[in-house]
Amino acid sequence: MARGRRPRDHDRPRGPGVHRQAARDRVGMSELHPALTPGKTAVVTGAADGIGLAAAKAFADLGLNVVMADVTGRKLKAEAEAIGALAVPTDVADRAAVEALRDAAIERFGAVDVLMNNAGVGGGGDAFSGDDAWKRILDVNLWGVINGVQVFGEEMAESGRPGLIINTGSKQGITQPPGDTAYNVSKSAVKALTEGLAHTLREIVDCQVTAHLLIPGYTFTGMTKRGPGGKPDAAWTPEQVVHFMLARIAAGDFYILCPDNDVPRALDEKRMAWTMGDVIENRPALSRWHDDWKDAFAAFIRS
Repeated sequence: MARGRRPRDHDRPRGPGVHRQAARDRVGMSELHPALTPGKTAVVTGAADGIGLAAAKAFADLGLNVVMADVTGRKLKAEAEAIGALAVPTDVADRAAVEALRDAAIERFGAVDVLMNNAGVGGGGDAFSGDDAWKRILDVNLWGVINGVQVFGEEMAESGRPGLIINTGSKQGITQPPGDTAYNVSKSAVKALTEGLAHTLREIVDCQVTAHLLIPGYTFTGMTKRGPGGKPDAAWTPEQVVHFMLARIAAGDFYILCPDNDVPRALDEKRMAWTMGDVIENRPALSRWHDDWKDAFAAFIRS
């Protein structure tokens, strides 16, 4: 697709300048990724709620044009109007819908500089769960990311402009807790995809686009909320996750491993090291939850 000149951003309502300056000050404007500058354009999927909504607001506060995509049209429209963003109802599992999202973003703003593939669905189930559950989880959580990367990523990589691709993964895609196998598979695949994407981008001559894997901790979102109560003390807010994400991108991190109010990074590291140790030491699969290995795992965590 031919790239046109980026239109001036005079048709998008801006929030008060003090809000944009406050957003910059939280990380330090000089430290931000070069794609996160006023007048650039960010596309965020899964943007009607949770981490995606917090990211869209943060990008808008930084002065970016924001395109918000989600399947929930009414809420999406209301949230987009509140920050002066463009709302594009999109099912990321549908390749044609993602192409339409790209076309809408380029038609309004001329180019895309930041892509956050954040849309996702939950759902339990093991290896024997029905095809419908597996298909929906993989269609959204994996193919939604593949669609975003392939529809937006190549043009971004070849443009010569600074760019940023953020894919939302999960700790479950690394530690593989039992009982949620389809979700674990989808997020394991997102990790592998994003690692491969980062390598591909490094190999493209003069490419200024970087890829990053966001690995949230326990975050209070619409997908994780259980019951009518408020945010659990252990959970981070989506805003905390996004603030941490921006800081770690500024530091050049690929793996953005978020703590929460219950699990510090040191504990995450030990859990992940034990998981990798299953392969290296030829332990039973998912030995952390195996009756014969629970005590050994507990001792390892205490060590």
